[in-house]
Amino acid sequence: MGVQACHAMHRIPTTRALGAPSRAHTDAVTVTDDAGEMLALLAAAADAVVVALVGQGEWGLFDGGDHAAQYHHDRTADRAALDVLRSVDVAILSEESGLQGGHTVDAGRVVVVVDPIDGSTNASRRLPWWSTALCAVDDHGPWVAVVHDHDTGVRFHAVRGQGAFRTAPGGLPEPVVRPPTPALAGAVISLSGWPPRHYGWAQFRSYGSLALELCAVADGRLDGHVQFVTDEVAAWDYLAGALVCAEAGALVADVFGRDLVDFDHASRRTPVAAGDGLLLSELLAARRDADGSTIDG
Repeated sequence: MGVQACHAMHRIPTTRALGAPSRAHTDAVTVTDDAGEMLALLAAAADAVVVALVGQGEWGLFDGGDHAAQYHHDRTADRAALDVLRSVDVAILSEESGLQGGHTVDAGRVVVVVDPIDGSTNASRRLPWWSTALCAVDDHGPWVAVVHDHDTGVRFHAVRGQGAFRTAPGGLPEPVVRPPTPALAGAVISLSGWPPRHYGWAQFRSYGSLALELCAVADGRLDGHVQFVTDEVAAWDYLAGALVCAEAGALVADVFGRDLVDFDHASRRTPVAAGDGLLLSELLAARRDADGSTIDG
């Protein structure tokens, strides 16, 4: 998805497809009944993960077998989220367990893309940057998203065409609006991977949960994000955060111009995010320079 496509995603009107939002995280927010019902579902799934992890004893990797590359807490979170999501008729694409119910998605069916724990290594080492990210996608693209920060308890959510919101524990949702974005020389950027040289930003950070990094771009704590590793993140890593960005006024694009929505469990992308179009163009140019790409996104 190039720059123009990102703007288009932000303008897509809400398509009604699915009543009562979760009181803890959606009071004072006006949404359509269908979007509200979906938002309540995603919020309930995130809540279920929070509860399931309270008693989690093992935070390391499985020693072997079918889950050798997974953390114990990933599997716990996946079971908790899917138990909630399976209560309604939606397709589910999970990082940990794949596409539920088959290998294809029927046209017209809502797909919930879920990363039960984004930042699994951080969680295993008790580092404070890990989240649960869920995004409902309809035929028009990302529709409703929830990103829950497990360390702070802060929750972001967004509904296409209706804005992005941030809710602190015990609080009410507050609108997320992207503040003015500095030029590259004054920007604070988060990175994944190591660039071959310095591209002129003021400072950089590296956190390890892309969903939370995109939310930080949306609310202005960060000015941009660049993946300097190629095609190592999937839809569950970025779709929820990308919708929060779009509704807040920030932008997300794949460096090679591809659509960010892909339900193939094996597909990967190389996203770049920024607070405005000028910075996005500069970061895309830096990323393409890093691997010699001349693709015009």
